[in-house]
Amino acid sequence: MSDAPIIAQPAEWLAAAQPSRVDWLSHLRERGAAEVSGHALPNRRQEAWRYTPVRFLQETRFQPAPATEFAALQLSDIEELLIPDSDHPRLVFVNGYLAADLCRAAEPDAAIRVTTLNEHFGPVPQALRDHLGGLAEKSHIFAALNAALMSDGALIHVTGDAGVEQPIEVLHLSVGMEEPLVCHPRHLIVVEAEGRAALIERYAAVGNGRYFNNAVVEVAVGAGGALHHARLQEESREAQHLTDLHVQLQERAHYRLSNVSLGGRWSRTDARIAFSGEAASAELDGLMLATDRQLNDVHLDVAHDQPGCTSRETFRGVLDGQGRVVFDGRILVAKDAQHTDAALSNDNLMLSRNAEVDTKPQLEIYADDVKCSHGTTVGELDANMLFYLRSRGIPETRARQMLCEGFASQVVD
Repeated sequence: MSDAPIIAQPAEWLAAAQPSRVDWLSHLRERGAAEVSGHALPNRRQEAWRYTPVRFLQETRFQPAPATEFAALQLSDIEELLIPDSDHPRLVFVNGYLAADLCRAAEPDAAIRVTTLNEHFGPVPQALRDHLGGLAEKSHIFAALNAALMSDGALIHVTGDAGVEQPIEVLHLSVGMEEPLVCHPRHLIVVEAEGRAALIERYAAVGNGRYFNNAVVEVAVGAGGALHHARLQEESREAQHLTDLHVQLQERAHYRLSNVSLGGRWSRTDARIAFSGEAASAELDGLMLATDRQLNDVHLDVAHDQPGCTSRETFRGVLDGQGRVVFDGRILVAKDAQHTDAALSNDNLMLSRNAEVDTKPQLEIYADDVKCSHGTTVGELDANMLFYLRSRGIPETRARQMLCEGFASQVVD
């Protein structure tokens, strides 16, 4: 427990919290509120937050988003943000709360059940109630605040009969208001044994307002199940974004993450992968873009606790102006996790002498029969390749763009 006080804003958010409209959520929120007092705000003396200051909480006064449906938007207003020509389930949240008129519910008898924290599409299955809050570790004050203040979010249950035919779409929209808002979305995805699913999670803004999205995402994949999870962060350039992602994999389960982070003034993703069964696998790919005054931060914690599991982590950063990228990736191989196969890489492309990269890939190995590697690079555009493209009549701006696209293609493809 920390004896350092939290600053005023988080305390004010708790004081202004409204009771949950769903009875079974009340004890989870009460437990989260009790745990907030055990955390101070992160500071630079903590290694995990050394390069990620949270002074935006002192510079901007955020108000909790009102628990009302935002009815001003029509589908035609957000058409360019949606997946076209598909009948897949779609959930749209505006300023943290479901916008029912913009959603498309799953078929009642479908192998994929989609509902929300506030039970907009019917009662939440017991399997989801049992998992919610059971995967996420409240390792910092923001995760505890999310547990205490979780506003709304997607609850997705995939049975063993589900196959990857259509994606599940979750879109978060932030609409600028007179005062900066803070939202605490909470998502849970449970894939049962042998189930298959694809999830597209997107954060975007209408306008260029200031706000703070403090999200927690929990994922559980059962034995032999598979989930492809694509995350695209395109927040307003004045926004702050934090995602705590927790994934638990049972035996033979497969999880693939494609994480693309482009927007926001301050952005951080904490991803924690736990192997709970043998022969499971995880692929984590990420692209981080940081231009002037942007901070883009990714922290990975991959815990190999079971034998015969595989993980691949490939993250790339592109920096321009005075942009900053922080990458902290850790692979832990426990004593009994023999035959682990893990590889971690972080490569960064610097387009400006004023940009900054802080990268720290780590291996912590306690088993003796493993295959593990890690590495990082920081470099500039290849002058010879740039000259070659320009000699073929391609303007310099376009040539630089082509080389950046090539660098990012391993992730975005």
